[in-house]
Amino acid sequence: MKKTIIIPIVIAVLIFSTTISCRKSSQSVEDMAGDTLQMKYATLIQIVKHEGGAATVTIYNPWKEGSTLHKYLLVDKDSVVPEHTSDVTVIRTPVSRSVMFTSAHTKLLEWLHAEQSVAGVADLKYMLLPWVHEGVNTGKIVDCGDAMSPLIEKIIDIEPDIIMLSPFENSGGYGRLETIGIPYVECADYMEKSALGRAEWMRFYGMLFGKEHEADSLFAVVDSSYQALKTEAAKAKSCPSIITEKLTGSTWYVAGGRSTVGQLIADAHGSYAWADDTHSGSLALTFETVLDRAGDADLWIFNSSPVPSSYELVSEYAGYKEMHALKTNNVWCVDTQSKPYFEEVSFHPDYLLREYIILLHPEIGLGEPKYYVEVPECIKRGEPIEEFENVRLNK
Repeated sequence: MKKTIIIPIVIAVLIFSTTISCRKSSQSVEDMAGDTLQMKYATLIQIVKHEGGAATVTIYNPWKEGSTLHKYLLVDKDSVVPEHTSDVTVIRTPVSRSVMFTSAHTKLLEWLHAEQSVAGVADLKYMLLPWVHEGVNTGKIVDCGDAMSPLIEKIIDIEPDIIMLSPFENSGGYGRLETIGIPYVECADYMEKSALGRAEWMRFYGMLFGKEHEADSLFAVVDSSYQALKTEAAKAKSCPSIITEKLTGSTWYVAGGRSTVGQLIADAHGSYAWADDTHSGSLALTFETVLDRAGDADLWIFNSSPVPSSYELVSEYAGYKEMHALKTNNVWCVDTQSKPYFEEVSFHPDYLLREYIILLHPEIGLGEPKYYVEVPECIKRGEPIEEFENVRLNK
């Protein structure tokens, strides 16, 4: 009698085990069919959606054409993980606990109504997000230290589902972060060649946090707003020239012609001295090179904290007095320690395009800028620019 009972049980167990085994092998990553999600502007990311809700995400290496930077497999937390995943990083979705290394991606989670998933942040001092600082003060969010040398033990204690960070060329990897078994998402969106291409990565980030619909909707709004502003700028009769940034030490890093900034200037109907350049990153130039090529620019914009006066600019570097925009008092600056510039413009490039149009074409009447403020004229201090002829270059 006992044998009669045991044999059916054994057979049932064998059948169940075989079913599970077949289920896993039939969902091998290599064999999974799917549909590629059409990206409108982004070129460094490919998303393939599979039956059952899984998705394969390939991030291409922006510094080595034709190679892959990272490959991810997004699998619902209630689903079986396919076999043969050694060449991909598996991320269980939706992510409920994350450690964020950048303010822009943290702000995006706020816009997607997923801020409750932020369990830790790095570079807290650079984040102009009140709810993040409040979360740290109340213990809901952990300060994980400097992004370049994060507090690994704190990250381990948080037990996050993912770490979101920005990759850099020739960075040498992420040190101990690669050994603690927590998936890290390499956010290479900033290397896209267009501002909308970068913003479109929000569709991937939305999938991570179970906010795919919200991300698609937000991107559609950003895209529509951007295109409307671009159309408005194209109506301008003039095409003023513009130069961005200023010296960092002895180097002036100007945006390449195929960078997001270069594209934004073109879409704002502005003239840019490096428009014909083919680089998507920055160009490291001397002051003399910039002055020779763009010293006569109508408009000069940069980031600085605090906002300097023109007197302080020339005191910082006497060569600035040769800039046409300084002579005509058309210099504008963003104080990134008081304005949420870095937090907002990455995934809302329409905000920045509007800013550029306001500065280049005030006649269009889009109102006042949100981020940029006019650099105070030195003449207001009774210090005409001509009086700086004897200012030492490295004062």
